[in-house]
Order: sequence, then structure tokens, then C-alpha cells
Amino acid sequence: MTTINAATYPIHFDEKAYNELTSLVSKKNYSSVFILVDDNTLEHCYPRFMQLFATVKPIEVIQIDAGEIHKNIETCMGVWNVMTELGADRKSLLITLGGGVITDLGGFVASTFKRGIDFVNIPTTLLSMVDASVGGKTGVDLGVLKNQIGVFANPEMIVIDAEYLHTVSAREIRSGTAEIIKYGMTHDIQLFNEIKDNDQVNIVDLIHRSIEIKNEVVIEDPKEQGVRKVLNWGHTIGHGVESYFLENPKKEALTHGEAIAIGMVCEAYLSSKVLGFPKEKVSEIKEAIIKIYGKVTIDKDDFQSIIELMKHDKKNVAGEINFVLLNDYEDFKINCKASEELINESLAFYNA
Repeated sequence: MTTINAATYPIHFDEKAYNELTSLVSKKNYSSVFILVDDNTLEHCYPRFMQLFATVKPIEVIQIDAGEIHKNIETCMGVWNVMTELGADRKSLLITLGGGVITDLGGFVASTFKRGIDFVNIPTTLLSMVDASVGGKTGVDLGVLKNQIGVFANPEMIVIDAEYLHTVSAREIRSGTAEIIKYGMTHDIQLFNEIKDNDQVNIVDLIHRSIEIKNEVVIEDPKEQGVRKVLNWGHTIGHGVESYFLENPKKEALTHGEAIAIGMVCEAYLSSKVLGFPKEKVSEIKEAIIKIYGKVTIDKDDFQSIIELMKHDKKNVAGEINFVLLNDYEDFKINCKASEELINESLAFYNA
């Protein structure tokens, strides 16, 4: 696959990407190289990385616990302390090898350590390949509130190696697929059609196009002042659902993609009510999402708690919940409003 050039960094693909990474490390003559992994990527991904990455620089491995629950400032403190103990300085490089938690948290750690050191993202899950690692957003959660603490900071390079997808579960692949569906509905309907019409879609074929779409949006609006908000399609309600299921001990936690899929169904309903998005397409979205992700029960008693969590969404202004909604496929509108009554209706529609 051909290299995609972001505003300040390249996105390289497949095994040739490791040659580019080796060249970068040699050219910039880093004083030291650190690699951030979690329990899973240390076991399943690090051996491949070391096989393909050739450098004479010694590599220090920093391991954190896996999972969204550890994406917080306390974990960052631990990584900063280890880097300090190991002599990291402003000429050090941090390589992140993992999913969205690792790339989000690792980018934040690097961009704040000694006021910023270089980092390289090597995403190992579908979600992090097509979304989390691309676009310069870094950060951690504040309690159950997603990505409340962070900065915009670009990596030196991104390495996309689809071989790492063999190390993750089918559930994680489905989670990442939700972001591809998002790009399909907002920018290229063929992506959505490919997924909903084929039981055995080759998801690797859709990665490059998905990254292209995100990169084009980010180049146009790097700090999310306008059009970049479209990347939050399905996320306003989805993040509320995800956070609620994460904090409620009576609920089984959802993956990010499972929650965003619910959010897309609900926000399609809102699109129909607010903008006149065709009702048959609302039904099409719901049918496809439930076919792929199954049905999650959201009790009516849960609705208000989910709405309260939505009020912390970063797109909100002056306490008003802002949505990205669809006029039609590939035709979106940002900064839309919907009443709490409509939001309740949308959650009931998903349940129905």
C-alpha cells in the first residue's frame, strides 16, 4: 500500500515501513529509544517488531497493564517515572506498540515529557490503525470520562502493519470496524456497503481508504474547530453509553466500537427527526449494526445517566450537547442540537 502523507508526518504500510523507521532513528540520532507496550503486545507483537526493526540503539521496554481502565494519569506518572529513572532526555524517542490505549496514552506521555519528545505510533488493533493513532490526538480518561485530558501532538511517523491484526480477537476486529462504518456513512458509502453486504469482508482492504479519509479531514481542520467534528459521528451518544457501561458494576463493559455502533443507530434516528434523514436508511443502519454487533439491552432507567455523561462531551459548548448528524449518506452537518426528549426517543428506538 502506498504511503499517505499527513501534514507533518508520513503513514507507512507493511514491512517496508520498518525500513523507514530504521532510517528515521539513524537520521535523527536519538540518544535513547523507548518502546511502550502492554501485557498483550509485549507477548504477541513485540517479537515481530524486534524481528523487523534494525537498529544499533539499545531499546528500553516499558510495560503497562492492558485495558481502558488503565488509560489514566496514574499510568502516565508511572511511565514518566520509569523514563526518568532510565535516563530519558529531550533527544529520546518513544515508540508506542499497541492499541488505542497505548497510542493515546503514549503520545500524551511523549508530548509532555520534558515539554515534548519525539514519538512513533505502531498501532496493533484495527481501531487504532484506522482511528486512534492517526490525527495527532493524544490523551487519557478522567475517571470514566473519555479523553478529557490531552494535547494535540503529531508523531514523527506511523507504521501500519496489518499482520498485527492476527494477534487480536474477532471482537476487537468488530470494534475497529465501527470506525470504518463511520467513514462510510459520512464520506464514502462504498465502505459501509462493503461491510453490510458481505459476511466475509477482507477488512485489510478497507484500512488504507479509511486512513485516507481521516487524514484528509485532519489536514483541513487539525484542531477540531469545524469539519473535523464529523469524525465524532456516533460518538456523542456512543461515548455516553461506553462510559455508563464502564462505570456501572451491573453492566458488562462494551468495546469502544460496540458503543459507537449503538451511537450511530441513535444518531441516525436523531438525524431523521432533526434533518429529515430518510427513515428507510435509519432502518438500514439499525439492521446492519445489530447483525454485526448483536443487541445490547439499555434499560429505560439507564437513559438519564447516559445523557448526564454525554454532557461532558468535549464538543459541547455552554452546557449544550452538540451532535454530528446526517442529511443523507456522505452529507453531514456539525453542531446540531437535539432535545433530551429526542435523545430518550433515540435510545428507545435502538431498544425497540
